[in-house]
Order: sequence, then C-alpha cells, then structure tokens
Amino acid sequence: MPSSDKSINWTSLITICSVAVLIGTELLGAAWASGWALAGFFQLGPTVEVILQGVFGLIALYAIFVFLRQASRVEPIFKREGASS
Repeated sequence: MPSSDKSINWTSLITICSVAVLIGTELLGAAWASGWALAGFFQLGPTVEVILQGVFGLIALYAIFVFLRQASRVEPIFKREGASS
C-alpha cells in the first residue's frame, strides 16, 4: 500500500496545536520566571539571570517536544484512507 493514501486528521491536528500553545506558553513562562527568581534570590546578577533563563528555556523546549511527540501518538495527525477501524 503506498504512503500517499494518508490524509490529515484536522480535529487531532487542531487539538495538538492548541495544547502545544497552552503548554508551551506555561512552560516557557515558568522557565523565564525561574531564572529571574533564582538569580534575584541568590543575587547572581543580570548575566547569570539570562544564562539561567536560557538553560531553563532549553529544558522547557525539550519538554514541549517530548509532550508533542507523545500527544501525536495518542491523537494521530494522519489517518489512512483505506484503513478499517
């Protein structure tokens, strides 16, 4: 069976994109706030603050990637035309 008989499951795609925006915003906001709070609490200075925000931001982006990968397994974006379910 050729792979060209796949179509987009729009409901799943919209759901995953909406959740990605929600979760992504919260994770990146928490990453930024955590870097700011830790640098301020320990009086580390603005340079370390930006570094902490960047490190926490990268961790948040990785978490978003893992979440989206798992969400696309639960809610498949592509559906097969001839598949019997």
